[in-house]
Amino acid sequence: MTILVLMPTYNEVGVLESSIEQVLAQRLDLEILVIDDNSPDGTGVLAEDLSLKHSRVSVLHRNQKQGLGKAYIAGFEWAIEQGFDFVVQMDADGSHRPSDLEKLTREAHSNRLVIGSRWTPGGKVENWPWFRRVISKAGNFYARKMLSSTVKDMTAGFRCYPTALLQAFPLEKVQAHGYGFQVEMTLLCQDRGVEIVEVPIIFVERVKGKSKMTYGIVLEAFWLCTKWRFRR
Repeated sequence: MTILVLMPTYNEVGVLESSIEQVLAQRLDLEILVIDDNSPDGTGVLAEDLSLKHSRVSVLHRNQKQGLGKAYIAGFEWAIEQGFDFVVQMDADGSHRPSDLEKLTREAHSNRLVIGSRWTPGGKVENWPWFRRVISKAGNFYARKMLSSTVKDMTAGFRCYPTALLQAFPLEKVQAHGYGFQVEMTLLCQDRGVEIVEVPIIFVERVKGKSKMTYGIVLEAFWLCTKWRFRR
């Protein structure tokens, strides 16, 4: 099977090279697509340099920052056009450990969403302050209850999809731009009877750069979960 790792970036010039080198060092047959939203810090230029250095690295440049959801959808469409069998969503800041990639890809299946879960038994988070843990656990609990789901980590960003499944989804109708995108995609899978498997991972808080998490992103996710609940 052919696997494409999607790495959306915005101002990740300090960590991108290390992240890519670590992914490529895994003994896995995969390629990487960097999706850069016109980063002002030169991340896109660095990504191009890395694509020249490594034949398994490609770059998709976008004109402006439009949110995580739009970036991933652009990556999905690119993967489908290029004929990949599976895509893996992965943060470029080092918070998703490349050593956990094998766990996700081992469980890949044509009708299955595989989630690298922080909150399933065996999963954990390192270097988060208590309030980040509270926000994440509360958000996942709320989403789970609103959407009648059993998924422990609905907001997880480390996940693997079959491209054939994504082709069947109405991606143009996806509403969420921030981390609510992960919840919405989980809901799409759930409503279509797709098997959802959670594998435990260790999420490591980034040591360089600035987190993209904002109160606006959190509120968007809560609002959309509430809206989806009353539309079901």
